[in-house]
Order: sequence, then structure tokens, then C-alpha cells
Amino acid sequence: MIAFADIQDAADRLQGQLLDTPCIESRTLSQITGAQVFLKFENLQYTASFKERGACNKLVQLTLAEQQSGVIAMSAGNHAQGLAYHAQRLGIRAVIVMPRFTPGVKIERTRGFGAEVVLYGDSLEEARSHALELAQNQGLVFVHPYDDAAIVAGQGTVGLEMMRAVPELDTLVIAIGGGGLIAGIATAAKAIKPDIDIVGVQTSRFPSMVNAVKGTQHPQGSSTIADGIAVGIPGVLPMAIIKSLVSDLVLVDEGDIEQAMVMLLEIEKTLVEGAGAAGLAALLKFPERFAGKKVGLVLCGGNIDPLLLASIIERGMVRAGRLARIIIRVRDVPGALAKITTIVANAGANIDEVHHQRAFTLLAAQNVEIELVIQTRGKEHIQLVLQALGAAGFDASEQG
Repeated sequence: MIAFADIQDAADRLQGQLLDTPCIESRTLSQITGAQVFLKFENLQYTASFKERGACNKLVQLTLAEQQSGVIAMSAGNHAQGLAYHAQRLGIRAVIVMPRFTPGVKIERTRGFGAEVVLYGDSLEEARSHALELAQNQGLVFVHPYDDAAIVAGQGTVGLEMMRAVPELDTLVIAIGGGGLIAGIATAAKAIKPDIDIVGVQTSRFPSMVNAVKGTQHPQGSSTIADGIAVGIPGVLPMAIIKSLVSDLVLVDEGDIEQAMVMLLEIEKTLVEGAGAAGLAALLKFPERFAGKKVGLVLCGGNIDPLLLASIIERGMVRAGRLARIIIRVRDVPGALAKITTIVANAGANIDEVHHQRAFTLLAAQNVEIELVIQTRGKEHIQLVLQALGAAGFDASEQG
């Protein structure tokens, strides 16, 4: 266990070395969720993640001999970048072992901070085994991303700042991977306000901490959009703190996280990765659990592959009814498509894609299926477009 004094000491060490990020209310998200929502923008850190807090706190406490030897870590990305950046600042060699399928943007940014990147294994656990082997062979100091007192104390400074900025917070909803962030925050927040309600969030694809703490047997998946919290084995130190200080743990699904990411981008104009949206995903999935509460959320990271982001935005538009696919079945005669596009335009929708399907259809040979992907104002607007097409005699329907 770590003490509140450890977090206060970490805050003193980190003073001036990283951002005291904003913690402000989102009026729009408050209206949507029914809770008063305050966002802690850790995605504004230089490495776009809270992880550099723990990394910096660990590095500045190394002995001179340890600094000269260098450090090594296993990480899916954010711990890697935080450690690499502050190691570079302090003139310390850093080696990072990453799973082979880590997003390219995280690999390149880690290398950009001067670290030596080794790609090994398909999971954090495999990367960890290799990192420990390299540490022994090369005399490097192993820096665990979450199962380390100095790391947990550094992450706890997030909670210290949140309680100082918004003392009236009565609930904190925090993402859990290995548990370092929530363990540190819980230690700080409970010391300042003992009756505060702290809720942990995991993705249903990686429910390791939920299973360990609650004794459940939720199956574990192999991938998640929230790769930053895709941890198969929870930290021993964080787990002890969570059992003592965290009041509840909940699971959210991939769709919940995607929806939260798109909402933060559209409403708050802020980019978060999957793990960074987990807290908001919990509010959206369990609104009755947080109704009327003053809730603090940590946008814990903003590192995401641009292609994945584009896919998530597009899927979010489909989910919201802003992008729809409709099928129109018509006689294959000149002018039919022109008439259809005119009707769609007059209904106020914009056409993204058009595809004629003649071969792969059960319609009579002289007929055709026309597939349109259209931009709309929402689900009600889709129905207006379909009604306009129906009124003109076309057989039109929306496709999932």
C-alpha cells in the first residue's frame, strides 16, 4: 500500500515537469448523462497520457548508478512514451518492449522520444517476460507500468489535482487496466474526502480486475478498441488498494466506448483513445447509477491510430443515424437513378455512395437494386427520405 504522503511527495517532484491539466465541467455531457460531469484533460500532457506522471516520479528517484545503467519497460504505448520522454529529458537510456501489434502511431512516437523499441509477443504478458530477460542480461532497471509504488504514487497526483480543482466532487469514475491510475487516485481522493465514491471501469473484453476483485468468471477477449487498458493480469499492489478503497467496478462494451469517443470529439472537441473514453462510457451505460452526482472523469489518453479513429467516427455516424444505407428496388430503365437522386436531394439528404446491384439479387432480370449511402440529420430524417421515395412509387428500405 502507498500513503497519501507518497502522493504529496510525488506532486512536489513533478512540479514544473509536466502539466497540471484542466479539470472543468462539461455542461453538454452533464445534460446528456443526468450527472454533473467534470473532465480531467490528461490527454493534454506532452505525451498525451497521464502515464508520464508515474514514469517521471520513478525516474527522478533512481540512484546515479541506476540512471547510468538505463531502464526498460513493457508497454502497449502510453507508459512507453511517458518513460521514453522523461528518460530522454534526464539523459537516461530507455528500452521499451512492445507487443507486435501495438498501433504504429505509438511505436513511432516512442522511437521519436529516443527510446530503443523492441517488438515482441502478442500480449503485454509476453512482452513483460522478454523485458525482464533483457533487464537481467543488460543490467537495466525494470520499470513496471502499474505494479510499482513510485508509479502508483505518480499517477495519484491526478486525483490530488482533481480534488483541489473541484472539491465538491462526490464520485470519480476511472478506467482500469493494470490498476495503477485508479489506485493512486483512490489513495489521494479518499485521504482528502473519505466519503467520496470511486468506481472503476473495465472493458468487457479485458475484465481481469473485475474477475480478481469480485470473483467473477467473465471470459477474456483477444483485442479491444481500448488497447491502453487491455491488461490480462492485474497489478498486485493496485488490486490491494482497489479492494480497500474502490466502491464498485463496472464493465462497458466496445460500442459504449466508441460512442463515448465520438461524443467527446464532437461535443468537447477533444481527442481521446478508447481507454480515455471508458469513464464516459460507464456514465452512458449506467445513467441511473450516477444521476445527480458530481462526477469526475479522467480523459487518460489521446493516442490513437488515425485510420482507427476514422473508422470509429464513421461507425458513430451510423449509430446516430447520421449516415445510413438504403436499398431501392426499381426497373432498370434510363432516368430511374436521376429521379431517385432528385428525391433524396429534395428531402435534404446528401449522397455519399451509389452502387447498382444487378447480378447478386433475387429481383427479375429487368430490375435492379440501387444502394445509396446517405448523410442525414438523424434517424427521423432517414424515415423522411424513405417516405419521400415511397410516395414517388419506389420500394425503398434501410439496411443495417
